[in-house]
Amino acid sequence: MICHMSFLYTKILVCLSKKYSEKGGTHLDTSDDTLIATMLAAQCTDAAVLKAMPGLRRKFPDWKSLAVARIEDIAKTIRTLNLYKTKARAVKETAIRIQDVYAGCVPRTMQDLITLRGVGRKTASVVLSACFHIPAIAIDTHVQRIVCRLGWTKKKKPIDIEKDLMKFIPKKYWSTINSALVPFGRDICKARKPECYRCPIAAQCPYSPKTVLS
Repeated sequence: MICHMSFLYTKILVCLSKKYSEKGGTHLDTSDDTLIATMLAAQCTDAAVLKAMPGLRRKFPDWKSLAVARIEDIAKTIRTLNLYKTKARAVKETAIRIQDVYAGCVPRTMQDLITLRGVGRKTASVVLSACFHIPAIAIDTHVQRIVCRLGWTKKKKPIDIEKDLMKFIPKKYWSTINSALVPFGRDICKARKPECYRCPIAAQCPYSPKTVLS
């Protein structure tokens, strides 16, 4: 049974990964930028974060400059983002810890990443996958919604969903879960009304009732 489910889930992921590229998102050229951008992404669009990043990095180009900066000055550079004051404090505290504990380098383990202010398992998984090519499952609202509709889990908490997926998805496809399901969720498997009538995996999805083109 596990082998059959693993095959089916992997087949669906491969299908979606072929349809959706990894364009978009907040994955940038360096681990520093990717970590900061993913921290800033809460309750914001990717476009808004990517628009704010250049100004932030021009004024604070490295962890050292962020660590010694005033929170108010960091906040000014990201004031177009939701929760910018809270995020500015988190970025500064993260910069201080990276400077003091990790010699100015973004850590490469889940255990270390989640000790940073404002960094949970989702953000850590994005950094591990995108920057260090370490298999990790980033559970965001899109992933959570879609895997529940697909019947891959009945759990509600992200950590429990992550554990369920790890049982059935081969490790080499862990990072594909987020990169394939997030754009799929934005395009077709939407929160309020999924567009089942044009879904490439509708035949494999138990979600009911399927929506039709009106």
